[in-house]
Amino acid sequence: MAKVGIFFGTDTGNTRKVAKTIHKQLGDMADKPVNIQKATVDDLLAYDVLILGSPTYGEGELPGLSSGNQNESWEEFLPTLVGADFSGKTVALYGLGDQVGYGDNFVDALGFLFDAFSDVGAKIVGMTSTEGYDFNRSKGLLDDQFVGLVLDEDNQKEMTDARLDDWLATISPAWQ
Repeated sequence: MAKVGIFFGTDTGNTRKVAKTIHKQLGDMADKPVNIQKATVDDLLAYDVLILGSPTYGEGELPGLSSGNQNESWEEFLPTLVGADFSGKTVALYGLGDQVGYGDNFVDALGFLFDAFSDVGAKIVGMTSTEGYDFNRSKGLLDDQFVGLVLDEDNQKEMTDARLDDWLATISPAWQ
């Protein structure tokens, strides 16, 4: 059984909270979540399985200095992946967004993570349905599915636990 690494980017703490919930549910199978601002590419490469989370900021931006974060985050980390080899690594993504306030770029950050990790050879698992969401556009879509788990803590907080449970049940066979 593979040890799972959980990495997240956040400034407000919602994505960190979800990372901690994932860790709690996975138990000894996963190491404690790490904010991406404290990680290196080598830290991620140390795992065969990664769960990566990000909110979408503003008009479809990754968290980072240009989006108003106080610290570096995914925006600054993703360029460091250039030249890395994630072949043989399994990656599951989760994203937080606001489908009502930002329906034109709902969970766009998922698309940025998907592209970046696909480009370096990672196998992405954990696609989810768009059913139950109401938005206009998203860079987090591939073939009419989200490229990972999507949570809307602003408008559908009551659905988070069930969505998370279902998603974890779906992705855990990828490494067991």
